Amino acid sequence: MGSKNNRNKRYTEEFERDAIALVDSTGRTVTEVVRDLGVSPESLRGWYKQARADRGTGRPGGLSSEELKELRKLAAEQAKTIEVLRKPRPSSRRRAIDERDVRVH
Repeated sequence: MGSKNNRNKRYTEEFERDAIALVDSTGRTVTEVVRDLGVSPESLRGWYKQARADRGTGRPGGLSSEELKELRKLAAEQAKTIEVLRKPRPSSRRRAIDERDVRVH
């Protein structure tokens, strides 16, 4: 009797969208997400497949190839900026300590 109720169980569209978003945003597998949500793997896979078809791209997030290319370019530029900012800056205050600079009293 319990399994029959699960087959006829209906979920709201909001629940389905949230479940799909959970897979997309966390990088977790459908199997991991269904364990947490208590839905069947077939249901979530079906929702996910339908959502991808509705977006028309087949990619999570619904990005076109041009948008994806632009985002990758931006990410590369930001990575270069971060690398430059991580490098230590030369400072005029510091100078190499030479043995002649050290005085013993």
